[in-house]
Amino acid sequence: MVAPPANRTSPQPGKKDRREAARETARIEREAEKKRQRRNRVFLQGGILVGVIAIIAVVALVILNVNANKPTGDGPKNMASDGILLSGSTMAAVPTPAIKAGGKPVPTDTSTLKGVRIVTYIDYQCPFCQQFEAANAQQIASMVTSGAATLEIHPIAFLDANSLGNKYSSRAANAAACVANYDPNKFYAVNTALFANQPAENTSGKTDKELIAVLKDAGSSSSKISSCITSQAFVPWVTAATARIDPSGQTVTFKGVANTPQKFAGTPTVFVNGERFTGSITDPAVFAAFVEKAASAG
Repeated sequence: MVAPPANRTSPQPGKKDRREAARETARIEREAEKKRQRRNRVFLQGGILVGVIAIIAVVALVILNVNANKPTGDGPKNMASDGILLSGSTMAAVPTPAIKAGGKPVPTDTSTLKGVRIVTYIDYQCPFCQQFEAANAQQIASMVTSGAATLEIHPIAFLDANSLGNKYSSRAANAAACVANYDPNKFYAVNTALFANQPAENTSGKTDKELIAVLKDAGSSSSKISSCITSQAFVPWVTAATARIDPSGQTVTFKGVANTPQKFAGTPTVFVNGERFTGSITDPAVFAAFVEKAASAG
């Protein structure tokens, strides 16, 4: 056998072969680029789809929340009498269904109530209501938590004209109604806080944001309550409830405690066992004596 030459090398590809190799390399690169572009389009489309779904979900949630708190004329839950009844050691609200738009309030059944029954008609813009609350809120709470009394609060709004067109009375009563509907066991704390933070008459009153802050400081805060306040969900009910008490803005007879005719001459109007309190609204001893007398008579 003849050995190959020691310095022999492999033959170099010809010009045609090099062109074919270049074309093949280019083809492979083009295919790779097309795959990459297709892959990116899939990822992009998938990302857009996910984004669109997320946006749709957010919009649907917003619409749901808005519609859930859209003013309908229905009243808040737990205020079937146009007032909220509080009782027991924690001043819990007695559950009741809402008054439907166009419906009428249902007087509270007093047959099972223990202790004296205190019923108040108040306006959160009323300075005299604030004076009564400042003097008596603590002792009324003690009466209720000890089992000596129950308390039914009726928020109304006839002082809207005293808040420079911002209808603070109605908006504050609406805020209280929102709490009655969504967080009823915090109602008394909110009621006390609204009076403690009462704006002066003939001012613009508090904004919705400020009302939400007052409620939050009183321990009642949720997105539902905030939305309820800003949408003024229960203002139609506030207007209707006020008209049922004071349709003319004058001294009128209305069906109040136990659905019997009662005289209304402004706020605060306070009844104890059906008898109207006419004593000093700033002297807690006078009111305590009135309650004790009613308890003894009962």
